[in-house]
Amino acid sequence: MKFIDLFAGIGGFRSGLEMAGHECVGFVEIDKFARRSYRAIYDTEGEWTEHDIRAVRASELPRADIWTFGFPCQDISVAGKQKGFAGKRSSLFFTVTGLIRDLEEEDRPSILLIENVKNLLSINGGWDFLKLQVELDEIGYDVEWDVLDTAEVLPQHRERVYIVGHLRGRGGRKVFPIRRGNEQAISQSEQNTNTLTTRYGESQGSGLNVVEPKPQKVKQIGNIVETSSFGGNPQVGRVYDPEGLSPALNTMQGGGREPKILIKEATKKGCAEGYEGDSVSFSQPNSKTRRGRIGAQITNTLETGLNQGAIIKVKDTYRLVINGIEYAIRVRKLTPLECWRLQGFTDEQFYKAQAVNSNSQLYKQAGNSVSVPVVYAVAKHLNINA
Repeated sequence: MKFIDLFAGIGGFRSGLEMAGHECVGFVEIDKFARRSYRAIYDTEGEWTEHDIRAVRASELPRADIWTFGFPCQDISVAGKQKGFAGKRSSLFFTVTGLIRDLEEEDRPSILLIENVKNLLSINGGWDFLKLQVELDEIGYDVEWDVLDTAEVLPQHRERVYIVGHLRGRGGRKVFPIRRGNEQAISQSEQNTNTLTTRYGESQGSGLNVVEPKPQKVKQIGNIVETSSFGGNPQVGRVYDPEGLSPALNTMQGGGREPKILIKEATKKGCAEGYEGDSVSFSQPNSKTRRGRIGAQITNTLETGLNQGAIIKVKDTYRLVINGIEYAIRVRKLTPLECWRLQGFTDEQFYKAQAVNSNSQLYKQAGNSVSVPVVYAVAKHLNINA
């Protein structure tokens, strides 16, 4: 089927849909840096395109079976001002539905594929999500939705709500819940956050400021144990600022694990323990309520800035010897390439974008993107002839 890629970003929807055999016939993206990456990655020669969705006229849109749009989430995200659809950016959802209203029924897309942050379901007491359903119902679409977690397919915990609208009268099978190859539904309790499907529903017939942390040195901010404990060794309880680098840490016998690094969190203990291979989130470094900074062998949700690190083992001059191996434990930042990989883009796609953009833009673009394998999992089930 043919599709139009609205709020295209770097083409996460496009990659996933093309993997499933669909064809892009046009795209809209206002950010000039994202457009650079998009054009570098995909063959857009001769495709219809527009910069600003507000400048688009329905009459100029190419015919397409699917419209995809991850409309701006800044007014909906828990990190934003929580204005919901009253905000200028997230209200662009209604700009898209306005275009559909201006089309004759035979020219309307058969399927709408929409993505946004999980908070869309609950912001303003759930009234905004109800408005979304009513709006889609009024323009002729039956709606189903699900919360999908990237952690099911990639090592990044990233819950997003995916909404599929089916134009009444065109047919089309249900998409959710997404099923594995053995046809068992990927659906578990909401207590399990590392699952692809945590909520399923349907209705029928009715900004962040990008601040890049600059860790230049070790920053100890406290100690959670008395010096009389552990033989008077204060090293065990030292808590380090998540904006800084960690020094080499001595191992403590009997723990059964490799040396750990302590990261400040708003918990009773005051910190979380991280080990080699864990991720560390640097988001909101001065927050007094922030939890979940450590990702156990998985990254927390990527955002638009340089806010993720990884605990790694490196050779060093501290002469820390464990099991005959001399090394130090430290936290390093994820590279732009690693962030793109965590969203499911290929290295080839990344290097094409890297050739036309700075690292700060590449971080931002990865954080703003949808996860390609999740889109692919949904796109495989899109059908208007069932």
